[in-house]
Amino acid sequence: MDLLIPSTGLLFWMCITFFAVLFILWKWGFPAITGMVRDRKAFIDESLQKAHEANEKLANIQQEGETILQEARGEQARILKEAAETREAIVGKAQEKAKAEGARLISEAKAEADSERKNAISDIKEQVATLSVQIAEKVLRQKLSTDKAQMDFIARLLDEVAVDNKKK
Repeated sequence: MDLLIPSTGLLFWMCITFFAVLFILWKWGFPAITGMVRDRKAFIDESLQKAHEANEKLANIQQEGETILQEARGEQARILKEAAETREAIVGKAQEKAKAEGARLISEAKAEADSERKNAISDIKEQVATLSVQIAEKVLRQKLSTDKAQMDFIARLLDEVAVDNKKK
């Protein structure tokens, strides 16, 4: 039965040893252990806080990235629209310039054609007049071979000129 019920001396020394160990642990052991637990808890809390802040920053960065991407897409659309408008304006100006140049060339060609036609008509009139004078000269030489016939012809011409001048 000694195994189940210890003697009082043994119980006394066991209590003294227990309280001494408890006192040593209470004085130096527990504060060190609780300090380490507190430090570990603070480290874990700080790590969790930093992880939370990192997640928030990552979410903000993703949101900013999406915002920047949307702005870039809007800017791209605006630039493409401006480029299309500029292209249309340039094409329109080029078409207007080409039309104006075509109209100018056509009017110059018409003017040149009119001038050529007038010159041709003038040359033909000169040739007709020259031929008429030559033919008339030959006809008159044959008809007015005598002086009396020439004088009669001159008098008749003078009368016609005088009548024409009175009409005007």
